[in-house]
Amino acid sequence: MRAPNGLRFDANLKWLFTEVPFEERFDAAAAAGFTGVEYADPYPYPAARLRRRLDDAGLHQVLINAPTGEPGSAERAGVACLPGRAGGFRGDLERGLDYAAELGSDFLHVLGGIRPPDVSHDRAFATFVTNLAWAVERARGTGVCLVLEAQNGRDVPGFLLDTQARAAAVVEALGGDGIGLLLDLYHVQVQEGDLVTTLREHLPRVRHLQIADPPDRTEPGSGEISWQRVFGTLLDASYLGWIGCEYRPANGTVNGLSWVGRHCGAAASPAEARR
Repeated sequence: MRAPNGLRFDANLKWLFTEVPFEERFDAAAAAGFTGVEYADPYPYPAARLRRRLDDAGLHQVLINAPTGEPGSAERAGVACLPGRAGGFRGDLERGLDYAAELGSDFLHVLGGIRPPDVSHDRAFATFVTNLAWAVERARGTGVCLVLEAQNGRDVPGFLLDTQARAAAVVEALGGDGIGLLLDLYHVQVQEGDLVTTLREHLPRVRHLQIADPPDRTEPGSGEISWQRVFGTLLDASYLGWIGCEYRPANGTVNGLSWVGRHCGAAASPAEARR
């Protein structure tokens, strides 16, 4: 979906169009004007089947997550930071790359994982960086960019990458080639605040953005973020990437999309606003 101000939004099919079964959400997204989609977990479905859904709806796959464990398990946010689980991490990464290739996905999100209480932060972080160094080499030449996301401690207690600076440090350590940041503005606001400053600082490393409005993770304009200022900051920086709509619609998906016109129709960049 191309907004009037030129920003480009994709639909997260885990969160949007939940009024219909998952496989029907592709057509629903296309009918609402989206040209790209993302979702965390394609693995319950054969990749070829999802590829047909994309092709039939005329949609581009923007992002998927690498496989993770079952909800409630110690592996629910992946095993990348868990010592002694390198084999499992590599198997998950291989499967994620296979799906990304079949679906034509731009990005594969590799989750930081949840640090076990009996593992020090330094050991978990070193394990994560070692695993990611292997992953970057493995993904080289595939056309798939790996992305890392910091998540807030309220929603995901114990998540290893709990600040943008920590996620950015991994990207910097690995050279930034084939790996970048997935910056979720909801997580930034909940965990760190100072949203526009953080966005400006990390945009050079950002490959993908996601949006939702705290405190309830609903659509832009329903919470506490000044979206006109945020979108103006992106325009001022000439951000050309996708922005994933990863929010819980407050009153139905299609009705909720009115935020696009309200917050993107007349958003000016900060530089323009100063003129």
